[in-house]
Amino acid sequence: MGEHKNINLNEFLNQQYLCEAMTTHEIQTLLDFTEEVQFKKNGIIADIGEVGEALYFVVEGEAALLQQSGNETVEIGRAGAGGMIGSMSFFDRQPRSVRIIAMSDNTRLLRLSRTMYSRLRIEHPFIAVNLLEDAIVSLDALFRRVSQDVAAFSRYVYGGAR
Repeated sequence: MGEHKNINLNEFLNQQYLCEAMTTHEIQTLLDFTEEVQFKKNGIIADIGEVGEALYFVVEGEAALLQQSGNETVEIGRAGAGGMIGSMSFFDRQPRSVRIIAMSDNTRLLRLSRTMYSRLRIEHPFIAVNLLEDAIVSLDALFRRVSQDVAAFSRYVYGGAR
C-alpha cells in the first residue's frame, strides 16, 4: 500500500470534505490505499475517451476539466487542494468526456486505483461510503455550476424572456 512521506496528514485532513466524518485512523487507512502522483503544468492527468481507472484527490496545485468543442477547448471546472477529480468516469465506467490537466507545476495528487477502491469497499465499507458521499457532493457542485452557466448563456442568447 502507498507510502506518503511527503504528504502532511494534517494538510490533507484540513482540505478534505470527506474527512469531516472520519477519524484520524480512518483517514490514515484511506491514505494507505492511495499513491502519490505528481504532474507539471499542462500535464494530462486523465484524457478524453479513457475509462476512469482511478479517483484523484488534489493535495497541492490545481486541476482543470477541459471539454473539446470543435477546435475550441472550454474549461468546465477546476479543483484545487482538497478537491476530488475523476469520479464520474470512475463510477459509471463510461469514457471520459473531458480532459483533466494540471494547472500548476508540482501538482500533487493522491491516486486511488479501482483495485484499491474495491479492496477498500470490502475491508473498510464506512470509508468507502464517505468517499461516495464526497463524490456525489463534488458532482452536484459541478452540475450546479454548469447549469448556471447554461442558464446565463441562454439568457444572453434569448434575452430575459426565458
